[in-house]
Amino acid sequence: MEKFAKPFIIVLLFIAAVSGIILSLDKKSHPKVVLTGNIEKKPIEIFPHAYLCSMCKMEIDKKSFSAQVVDEEGKTWFFDDIGCMALWLNDQPFKDSAAIWVYALDTNRWIDGRRALYSTDETTPMHYGFGAYENERDGTVNFETVIEYMQKGMHMANPEYRKLHAESR
Repeated sequence: MEKFAKPFIIVLLFIAAVSGIILSLDKKSHPKVVLTGNIEKKPIEIFPHAYLCSMCKMEIDKKSFSAQVVDEEGKTWFFDDIGCMALWLNDQPFKDSAAIWVYALDTNRWIDGRRALYSTDETTPMHYGFGAYENERDGTVNFETVIEYMQKGMHMANPEYRKLHAESR
C-alpha cells in the first residue's frame, strides 16, 4: 500500500499545482475590444493594456495616437492608431452618426475627431502616420481627408507613398 501512496500523493500535488496556475490565470483582467453602456458618448479614459485595438487587435499601451468610436447605443470601440480607426469606421453602418474621439498631441486631451486637424507623417503604432491636433499647424489635413487617404493607401505604412512623401520635402 505504501508503494502506491507516494506516487499517488505526487500526482495529486501536481494536479493541484496545475489547477492553481490555471485558476490564477483566469483571474487576470483581459483587455477589452468593445465597452458597452457609454450612453453619453464621452471619451473613455485609456489605461495601458486595458483595451485592444478593434482593427488590428494590438494592446493599446499609450494614448498618443489612439482613437475611440461610440455608436448610438453607447458601444465604444478603441484603436491604437488613427489609421486603424479610419479603416474600421469606413465599413460601419453608423459611420456618419458615430461620436469620434482622438487624443490631441498638442493639448493632451480627447477632442472631437471630426473637428481635429491631422498631421500625416508621425511615427504611429501601426505606421499610418496620422497624429491629431486641436490647434492649427502647417501641413495638417481634416478628418475627411484622413478617411480618403486611408481608402487610397496614402499613408506612411505604404512604402511607395512614404517614398513620395520624403521626396516632396
